[in-house]
Amino acid sequence: MSALIIWITIVALILVLVFYIRRIARRNDEQGRYDLGTAILEFGRAFPEEAIRSLHGTKDGDVFVRLHNDKTGFMRNRRNHYACHLIQPGRVRIVPLANAKGFVAEFLDAPTLNGEFVFVKESEAAEVSLWLLDNYVSVTGKISDDGQPDGGREMAAADGDASTPDRAN
Repeated sequence: MSALIIWITIVALILVLVFYIRRIARRNDEQGRYDLGTAILEFGRAFPEEAIRSLHGTKDGDVFVRLHNDKTGFMRNRRNHYACHLIQPGRVRIVPLANAKGFVAEFLDAPTLNGEFVFVKESEAAEVSLWLLDNYVSVTGKISDDGQPDGGREMAAADGDASTPDRAN
């Protein structure tokens, strides 16, 4: 009789455990969030020389990556892995959706990655749009702290301007 009670208890504990695990899995699916840790690892494998500053995931599991040197990357969720793409300046077009939580992106270098991207919050969509806009501005068009375009001192030295020291000496 006591062996029967032990087996019934074991089976009941297993059923409770299965119920609990299924409930957690269902909640994660409903939230629409994907594991960004996997995205970090995959992007690091694809582009080991790039340092990641920030990530924003879409509802579909795609990820936009802000890199340390003001570049932007994109990762398309392919169920078991991510397709990683480094966005070149000026090579993406953005069109806003009627819903402020997303936009349509057209990647000129990788048309298979084109699509609608909807985020959980409007602020995430706005931030990623700003990343892409900043990526659109070429590096030579940026202004440095002294009010000159970046590279201005080096260009002046190359032109023979006496106000900047010659780095060759």
